Amino acid sequence: MDNLAPIILFLYNRPEHTLRCLESLMNNELASESTLYIFCDGAKPNATESDIIKINKVREIATLKQWCNKVIIKNQNQNIGLRNSVIAGVNEVFLNHNKAIIIEDDLLLSNYFLEYMNKGLHLFENDKSVSQISGHSFKEDVNDIKEDAYFLPLTTTWGWATWKRVWDEVDFNGTDYQSVLSDKKRIKAFNLNNSYDYYSMLLYQLNPSKKISSWGIMFWLHTFKNNYKVLFPKYTLVSNIGFDGSGTHKENKSEKDDFKETNRVEIFPTESTVNHQIFNLIKSNLKESNFTLKLRFVKGIKLLLKKFKP
Repeated sequence: MDNLAPIILFLYNRPEHTLRCLESLMNNELASESTLYIFCDGAKPNATESDIIKINKVREIATLKQWCNKVIIKNQNQNIGLRNSVIAGVNEVFLNHNKAIIIEDDLLLSNYFLEYMNKGLHLFENDKSVSQISGHSFKEDVNDIKEDAYFLPLTTTWGWATWKRVWDEVDFNGTDYQSVLSDKKRIKAFNLNNSYDYYSMLLYQLNPSKKISSWGIMFWLHTFKNNYKVLFPKYTLVSNIGFDGSGTHKENKSEKDDFKETNRVEIFPTESTVNHQIFNLIKSNLKESNFTLKLRFVKGIKLLLKKFKP
């Protein structure tokens, strides 16, 4: 395949995840023809000896094999956080390239991941209504879809790709968010019909005292503002192994969205039209999931109050 997109990988302090991620990348047929940029974040000021050992081990693994045709490694001397790492790293790569595939250390990739991402980038390169190619997909009922991919007005952070033309437009400071989310109706739409609270995430990101380390919420704001669309595979080509309590945003859960190696994206949509059937199903399932979590939380608080009631 000609004119392959470079791959950007962000690493920090999870050696086991890093090794598994790189091995899955190397198993892609197009890896041997691709350029890989690796950005390793540095230690925090209060890092322990154990933290330093893990960070150094990650950097050692990055040089362990020739993971792709060409590997370029950039090591940070100090910690700048995931958000700043992603923004600075993608900016740097886009100085010499017009498209890129971005992954993080907690992702396992299907053997067909690079093939799909590069085809998607090529097919919709000149479609100004498309902002992103997603390697991840939701577990919804997609059996009736004839194509192997579909479009949603929704972004992702689990293995994705975009073009320089899109990235350069994104306002990561969110200076115009109030004009975009000008009323309750717009905020509701931004929150996927109140299925997921992106708005609170946005406000936390913009609050100097409560800032979260997220670039993704600003990319979603940009996509929402411009009515852009994102290409998703019918079945996921990415499995997230970061829900084991080891990451910066810690959760203790099992691996997410395991993929089947037989899933290959061969039939792409000819037009960038949103699949509203799947989008509505996703919103409904997200709302149901969040409602269940809220019920559990309220029930837990009630039990706690009852236990300590005098």
